[in-house]
Order: sequence, then structure tokens, then C-alpha cells
Amino acid sequence: MRGVHSAVDDIRRGVFKEVAKLAYEGGDMSRVDLIPYQMVPGEVAQHRYDVHLERAIIKARVRLALGMNIDRGGHLSTHIDEAVTDQKYFETPLVNVIRSACNACPPKEIRISDNCQGCISHPCMNVCPKDAIYLDKYKHCHIDQEKCIKCGKCAAQCPYRAISKLERPCAVACGVDAIESDEHGRAKINYDKCVSCGQCLVNCPFGAIADKSQIFQLITAMKRDEEVIACVAPAFVGQFGKDATPSKIKAAMRVLGFSDVVEVSIGADLCTIQEAHDFLEEVPEKIPFMGTSCCPAWSVMAKKMFPQFAECISMALTPMVITARMVKRDHPNARICFIGPCSAKKLEANRRTVRSDVDFVLTFEELQGMFDAKDIDFTTIVPGPDDVMEEGSGMARGFAVGGGVAAAVVEAVKHIDPDREMLIEYGDGLRECRKMLAMAKAGKRNGYLLEGMACPGGCVAGAGTIQPVKQSATAVENFKNAATEMSTTTSPHLHRLDEVAERG
Repeated sequence: MRGVHSAVDDIRRGVFKEVAKLAYEGGDMSRVDLIPYQMVPGEVAQHRYDVHLERAIIKARVRLALGMNIDRGGHLSTHIDEAVTDQKYFETPLVNVIRSACNACPPKEIRISDNCQGCISHPCMNVCPKDAIYLDKYKHCHIDQEKCIKCGKCAAQCPYRAISKLERPCAVACGVDAIESDEHGRAKINYDKCVSCGQCLVNCPFGAIADKSQIFQLITAMKRDEEVIACVAPAFVGQFGKDATPSKIKAAMRVLGFSDVVEVSIGADLCTIQEAHDFLEEVPEKIPFMGTSCCPAWSVMAKKMFPQFAECISMALTPMVITARMVKRDHPNARICFIGPCSAKKLEANRRTVRSDVDFVLTFEELQGMFDAKDIDFTTIVPGPDDVMEEGSGMARGFAVGGGVAAAVVEAVKHIDPDREMLIEYGDGLRECRKMLAMAKAGKRNGYLLEGMACPGGCVAGAGTIQPVKQSATAVENFKNAATEMSTTTSPHLHRLDEVAERG
């Protein structure tokens, strides 16, 4: 489903645009109650059976986009004062199910369609381990759902492809099995398992899952003349269309109110060097293997599900935090806004040890809402000499694509200790990450560097991205190859590593 533009995308981005416009225009905030009517005009529903239901769902999305809890009752304007602030930390839960939007899809079910031809070989019956398949009087097959264990063996054997496995898209996308059902069959998130990767919210075809935003508070800070500096993750390239070059994006962000924009790849350089040194010093003498640190959803999952390996996940600060610290050292009064592809970064920035470094976190999709609110047209933007971003190395830019973090660490190790051989493995999505750690538990990954990425494909597939994954990966590769320096070991900021990279 990812990569195919849909009405759900339009709804999600439309809400960000309207909330951004509300913040930019200021004045009487009671008009927030009009947003559902502006987005769903008239008396005929656009996508659902009832226009009032559609507006109720938009209202819930607006509430979350304002950073509020979804269950607050009454009109939006009743609690709008809570949002009119230049700082609002996320209140858990970050990711929420909009119950009125949920289709109550069956959790998992094997179904036989009318394509069943009633063949006499019945391979589906022959492979079923629970004798759950039976024949009707017309010799067509049916499944006894009480006996079925959803193994799918029958579907694999049917010569007519008449058997299919129906699963909740949100549950399929969740790599930690955190999607459950409430008493009405609707999706419910088990927050003891959830790591806020956001894959459920971009894989639900009903748009029934959404996360909270700080877009309103960020714009409020800008309107109060706060100095706000944006730290942009490497996956940004190509996200805003072919006309949006890095220098044009920086120029457009100045129009939005940002005082400056820097690449987070400068922090990725330092993170790489720190992880390279840690690997050389600790593996295998102190720990059997080392896992990378930059993906917070992977890191949290590893520590939740494999607590015996908590010390094996690198303690190096993430590129977001290192970059923010460098910028704040140079601009002590500035507010820092990390802009990236990731929902989980919002909770990382919410940690008390990180709050003093990162004030706001936005996704690329939320930034697009700000561009839309200001009618930014990248074909007409003319960047100036100050709109060239301070760049990181090519290897650091490669962090945005799966396998890029491990590749950068390997390249750095070759410079530091040319004789050291490194074994690496990459976990593509949380389910693959779990398999990778299961192999480590069995003692089969000793001496390895394990790169974990919660989103299949890496950061370019994050919940806050706009463009198709393959297209984004190609854009990042071109951006990587265009870097002035390729190696992280040539970073001009290496002398600041001790200053900004204290362990969190």
C-alpha cells in the first residue's frame, strides 16, 4: 500500500495544512471548530456512509495534530488554550486509534472464495493439520473457523488460488505484535509492546490510526519571534518533489519562519565514529555483539523483547541528538526542531535526557503541511548564497537507507584499524530485527555489528515520509554520491565529539 497516493494521504496532509494555517493566521482560535466543515463541505459524505462521521474523524485528527489527547470531549475550541503555547511535550500515548474510523477488520482469517472448483484431489484438505476443511453437498470446500489455526498451508496448495489469508493491514505492519482488538472488534494498541514506529498508521487503509503533532506549537514559537533552527534528517532529499533542491528547501523554510537549517548528517558523522570506536573497544571482549543506536524504535524493541542484550545496543547518542547539541552550543538561545521521516523520534525527543537538546519534532509530512499553508511553490523559489546547507559526509547521508549505518561504521573502522575484519547484518523492519536478535540469542551473531531499522527499507520508509520508498532511496543515493567528502573520518566536526557526545 505504501507509495500509492490515496485519499487517506490527502486527509492526513489536509489536516496538517489547516492546523498550520490556523497557527500562522492567529486571531480568534474558536474557528478551529470550522476545520472539519471546511474539509468535508456539503451534506454528502466523500468516503464513508455518513458526512457527520467523516467530520467526527477529521475532528479527532485535528485534536491529535494540536497535540491533545484524543479522548478529550467537547468542541475543539473548548481546549484550544492547551495548544496555544510555544512548548508542549507529547503526552503518551503518541500513536492512537481513532475508534470511529476503524473498520473492525478480522484479526486474521483464512477464507475460501467462490473460485473453489470442487476438485477431487482436495490438496487443501490433505495438508490441513487440524482437519478444519470440509465439503458441502456440492463438493466445494469450506473452513471450520473454530478448528482453523491460520497456518496458511491450504492457501499455498490450492491450484485455483481460491483460498486467501485476510489480515488487518495495521497488524501485518506492526513488527512487535502490538495490535489487538477491543470488545467491539476494533483495533487496539497494546502500549506495553508498542515502540511508536508508526508503521500501523501509514498502512491502515481506513486512516484510523494517527499520531500527535507539535506543528501548532512550533509555529506559535516562531510567531513569538523565537529563534528556531531546523535539523533535517538525510532522508529529506526528494521528499518534496523534483523541484525542491536542498538549497530551495532551506530558502522555503526561511519563509516558514526557521532562522536556519542544518543537515543531521553532520551528527551522523560523529555518531559513526563513536560507534566505530565502541565496536573496536567492546566486541567481543566486553559484549558479544553490538547493535546500532540511531533507530529509537529498534533500540526500544531490542531492550523490551531481549532485555539480556540491553548492554549490547550502542550507547552512542543518535545523529538527531548530537546535531542538536552542536547547534545549541553555537546558538544557546535557539530552539531546535528535528525534521525527519520518523514517528518514534517524537518519543525519543520526549525523554527527559533529550528534552533540553530537542524542542520540537516534525515529520516531512507535517512540514509539507506548513509548505501548503504558506502556498510554497518550489518552481518559483530562488535560493540565495546563505541557503547552502552545511553538509555531512556521503556515508552519513547514506544513514537514510537500510544498511547505510552499518556501511558507514565499517568504512570508519577501516580507517581506524585497517586490519580489523567486521561481520555485519541488517534487520529490515522489526520482524526481521527480531529474527536477527533470536539468532544472536542462539550465539550465532557473536562478533557482529547488527544494524536495526524499524521501517522496512530504512528511514526512507518512515511513517512521516511522502514519496515512494524506491524513489526516495534513489534520491538519497544520488545525494550521497554528490557529497564533497565521502568518509565520516574527514568530518570537520570530529574535534567536537567529546564536547557533544556524552552518553545519555
